Amino acid sequence: MRIITGKARGTKLETLDGLETRPTAERVKEALFSMIQFEIEGARVLDLFGGSGQLGLEALSRGAAGATFVDVNPQAVNIIKANAKKARLFDRCVVLGTDYKSFIRGNSGRACYDIVFLDPPYSENLVGDALERLLRAKMVSEGGIVICESDKPAPVAAAGMTLRRHNRYGKIYITVLDKEGEEKYAPESI
Repeated sequence: MRIITGKARGTKLETLDGLETRPTAERVKEALFSMIQFEIEGARVLDLFGGSGQLGLEALSRGAAGATFVDVNPQAVNIIKANAKKARLFDRCVVLGTDYKSFIRGNSGRACYDIVFLDPPYSENLVGDALERLLRAKMVSEGGIVICESDKPAPVAAAGMTLRRHNRYGKIYITVLDKEGEEKYAPESI
C-alpha cells in the first residue's frame, strides 16, 4: 500500500496486521481519487474510520489543506501517526483516538469538512449512521463531498445529499455524495 501521487508519491504505508483493518485496494483508491481530483486542493478532510490513514494522507499529498483522522483502535491511531510522519504530512494532521459517535458529538457545530471519507468495518453497518450524525451535526460543508465505501450494492443515501456516483469494484461499492446547498459549478454562460 502506497501513496499514489502528489507531494508524498510512492511513500509506502503501514497497516495493522490481521483483520482489524481492511485497507482500500489500490485500484479502488485510484478510481476514487480520479472522481474528486479537482476538488481536493485546499480542502478540509475528515477520515472518520482512519485505519491506516491512507485515504486522508492521499488527499493531503494531493493538496488538501488539512486532515482529521479518527479511529477507536489505539494501534490504528499509532499507525496513522507513523504513516503521516513517514509521508512528511504530519504537520497538517489531527489524529484522534475515539469512536465516531463521540467525535461527532464533541465537534457538532464546531468543525466542518469539505471531503469526508466513510470506510468503517463492513460487518458493523455504520456508514448510514455516521453519515446521518455528521449531517445533523452540520459537519459537512455546503457543496462538500462524502465518499462511502461498503459491501452493499445499494447506494448510500441521506436527506440533503445528492448522488454523484455509485460504482462497483469487485465486492466493494463506492458511493460519492454531494452536499446540497449553493451550486457547486457555475452554469455556462451563453
